[in-house]
Amino acid sequence: MTVTTAAPSTKYRRWPIFVMPVLVVIAAAAWSAFWFYAASQVDRTVDVWRAREAASGRTFDCAKRTLTGFPFRLEVNCEDATVELKSQTADQAAALTARLGDIFVISQIYTPKLLIAAFKGPATLSQHGQPVMVVNWKTARSSIVGLPGPPQSADIVFDDLSINRIAASGQTPFARASHVELHGRIAENSKPDHPTIETVLELTGASLRDVHPVLTKPFNADVRAIVHGLKDFTPKPWPVRFRELQAAGGRVEIKQSRIQQGDLIAIAAGSLGLTADGHLDGQLNMTATGFEKVIPALGIDKMLEQGVPQGTLDKVAPGVKTRDIDNLFGALDRAIPGLGKAVRENANVGVAAGVAAIGQEATLEGKKARSFPLRFVDGAVFVGPLKIAQTPPLF
Repeated sequence: MTVTTAAPSTKYRRWPIFVMPVLVVIAAAAWSAFWFYAASQVDRTVDVWRAREAASGRTFDCAKRTLTGFPFRLEVNCEDATVELKSQTADQAAALTARLGDIFVISQIYTPKLLIAAFKGPATLSQHGQPVMVVNWKTARSSIVGLPGPPQSADIVFDDLSINRIAASGQTPFARASHVELHGRIAENSKPDHPTIETVLELTGASLRDVHPVLTKPFNADVRAIVHGLKDFTPKPWPVRFRELQAAGGRVEIKQSRIQQGDLIAIAAGSLGLTADGHLDGQLNMTATGFEKVIPALGIDKMLEQGVPQGTLDKVAPGVKTRDIDNLFGALDRAIPGLGKAVRENANVGVAAGVAAIGQEATLEGKKARSFPLRFVDGAVFVGPLKIAQTPPLF
């Protein structure tokens, strides 16, 4: 007996062949739609960030902006970028315009609130239409998390950073650093209406000119601080924010700082606030090795020479006036007749003895050290009774 089996339907056998291509086409279309939606969100995030910065007196602009990166990344390229800074210092008239190369912003399609940026130098800073500084770097990159809402963290890193002043005679060095890192984030358990910010500043091979002679030689620094007293993250210029911080009794708590310059090592911790006119006020408790080198490094011995001219003070202790020194030794003479003259005639011994009287012996990283207070009084910086510098107001 012969059993005949019906042949399967040709239509039934062939339709699975088309399933996979159709699914691929649908997935590609869905992914493309998702990418373009995410791209519009990143574009919107950049616009929101620019609007926030503009409200804070920091205006970012591009001669041309393009959006690429399909299918897995989102890349915004800002060509011929300019940054205009208004009302960012106590001198409201000191507006600056920075013109630099490209700003390249990257976001992964699955993390649109994380923006990573790279900056192409150099940047030329101009004031009243005249170039005043040139800033250059090997690499510069930053990241920010949380936009378009309040930022949760922000970081910026520079390698081989240099800043030169521009004068009629040409460019002169102002600042150098082989590596710079600045990090900030909202602290855990921080309240939305009273945010607390944790910050970290790291400098490697840094030096500054025309600020204080002690800073002209390369040094490394690591400073960790917490900012208390902020009201919110509403966009506003820095002087306005500093003024609000002062009104709220806010302070910058230096949790840990370490500075090393050759054999000289110093650590400090303490708290700084602001006076009603915007000057720093507070105290840092310092411990330093190589204390015999601290006095000449700070220029204290030069300050105490008999008849020291103002020009010398401007070099060794910017902001300190001859009358400050005269008032100090007038007070010493009134307390003990002849003491001021004795200290002037033997400056190093006098200063060392004076600071030793207010400090304590200590050990730092296995080396002999001295602990003493570094006081900020209405912007003036004091080591013991000696005023060594004057800081400018922040608003």
